[in-house]
Amino acid sequence: MSRLDAMRSTLEACRQSHLLQHIDGLSEIDQEVLLKRLESLPLESLPAMIEQLVLAAPVAGDGDLHPAPCVCIKPEQACGSVDLIDAEDLRVRGEAMLEAGRVAAFTVAGGQGTRLGWNGPKGTFPASPVSGKPLFRLFAEQILAAERRWGRTIRWYIMTSESNDSQTRAFFLDNRCFGLDRRQIMMFPQGMMPAFDMKTGKILLERPGVPVMSPDGHGGSFHALLASGAIDHMEGRGIEAISYFQVDNPLSPVLDPIFLGLHADKAHSSGEFTSKMVSKASPDEKVGVFAFINGCLGVVEYTDLSEAEARSTDESGRLRFAAGNIAMHIISTDFARRVATAGQDDLPWHRAVKKVSHIDHRTGEPMMPSEPNAIKLERFVFDAMGIAAKPAILEVDRAEQFAPIKNATGIDSAESSKQMQSDLYGDWLEQAGVQVPRRGDGHIDAAIEISPLTAMSASDLEGVDLPSKIAKGVSFAC
Repeated sequence: MSRLDAMRSTLEACRQSHLLQHIDGLSEIDQEVLLKRLESLPLESLPAMIEQLVLAAPVAGDGDLHPAPCVCIKPEQACGSVDLIDAEDLRVRGEAMLEAGRVAAFTVAGGQGTRLGWNGPKGTFPASPVSGKPLFRLFAEQILAAERRWGRTIRWYIMTSESNDSQTRAFFLDNRCFGLDRRQIMMFPQGMMPAFDMKTGKILLERPGVPVMSPDGHGGSFHALLASGAIDHMEGRGIEAISYFQVDNPLSPVLDPIFLGLHADKAHSSGEFTSKMVSKASPDEKVGVFAFINGCLGVVEYTDLSEAEARSTDESGRLRFAAGNIAMHIISTDFARRVATAGQDDLPWHRAVKKVSHIDHRTGEPMMPSEPNAIKLERFVFDAMGIAAKPAILEVDRAEQFAPIKNATGIDSAESSKQMQSDLYGDWLEQAGVQVPRRGDGHIDAAIEISPLTAMSASDLEGVDLPSKIAKGVSFAC
């Protein structure tokens, strides 16, 4: 049986034979592209997935929810069930890992800047408040600063997407990898999943011979790390811990010794999967929350919390479900390999109802729906917490580590992020004795930017030549 005949048989078995309906009209190259695409899909699992996730209406969850425990180093900021721990002890553990070269940085950077009005990968977006450094450069400077401090080359793995992989590679080369050796950077695209007609379960076609595809979610990073050879690459270089963070947060610490120290602390963590959280700013903040779900630690998306759960408080008046997920994790390489090679059902698929343009597979006529018509499936990286033996969660200060750029305006926009960056760096300058202007609401009334190559924390400003005063409304960078 030929390869094409074998695919026809497989597609007939999973009721998707329409995908080959136009193959005779395709060039040999396009036929090969289509076959490779189809061979990359979990075709044997498709019928069950479609039945359970596409055709079946979602059932409201009756899960038993309880607040997640966390580790905190600042008791005045703690929320929920808290275990206080010595930050310096964690720092020593984490720095030992960095000095031994056992840690790699891993950036999830598959998104485009479309929502921000930016024509390019989100990592190329100008994010800093004074010089407009792109997000990728801000992370690269952190890596360079870490290499200087701990005397080790830091490997950087970047997960792109099919839509931005070539642009991202070109951007790094055009900028000479921001001072890093290109050999220490490894890029690879994440996996893709097809979009399904929500009524029939058939895979939609973008055009003849081309299924509608979308990224398989940040949970696909486990398989992408394995399939790309990144895990083999890490293990061959003695890397034991992966510092995972998403590209849209310019304040994300690429390599946090305290966080790494908690990951390595056997009293609190199995050393498989460790996460960070911030206390939610309000019940309505659009972040998922860490919680025990039917006895298993995980993340509940904000859309899945009931109004009562989102607003429920404890005896002290604090939100019960306040542990906001900020997409920062430490993952052991051994654990990443185990998740990537496990069965298909270990990380669940999540459904998203979308409006998707496509063609009628029978006539080729373009279809431009006015209402949601499709289901996209994706996996979430934090679902791996349910597989880890003893995952740990570290509470951190939002003002120091979380200023995401997700929206064009308002909350979590470039404007709000730049203000938070200026607030943080203005606070550092004040600790160094510099007079800094503040508005009546307490925010810094200036644009301030401090490169990681100058300082990685307020204490690093000791000995740096600084002005005695920053004037109101000016821009200052160092």
